[in-house]
Amino acid sequence: MFQTKSKMQEPVIISPSFQLPAILIVLSFMLLFLNLGYWPTIVFASFSFFLLLQSFTLRIKVTNEDFVVLQFGKEIRTFPFKNWIAWKFFFPLIPGIFYFREKSSPHLLPILFNPDQLKNELLKKVKSLEIKNS
Repeated sequence: MFQTKSKMQEPVIISPSFQLPAILIVLSFMLLFLNLGYWPTIVFASFSFFLLLQSFTLRIKVTNEDFVVLQFGKEIRTFPFKNWIAWKFFFPLIPGIFYFREKSSPHLLPILFNPDQLKNELLKKVKSLEIKNS
């Protein structure tokens, strides 16, 4: 399938968002006030710092045909749009989780990138596959 030059667009790298890890880090330290002990705080804070690290290292690139996950600028996984069945944002205001389903498997990703920018790009590429809120 050939696309004309007018339909071809440059790949877009979605900018990172540190909002989710920051919220989780604050919530993890608030666990100290619940007198649950130190272990729940340590586990929750460790996971939160892991997400913060991921938000610094991972990037999402959206091309005309693919959803690409990059780590330190190197492509680690490609999800062709032709294999997608559906997609949706859960809890987009928090931010929450990005869900998409391929023919072979479902995927859930924490939103570690700009959700508005990602949604705009997905609406351009695979708008018809968006799961609408009922």
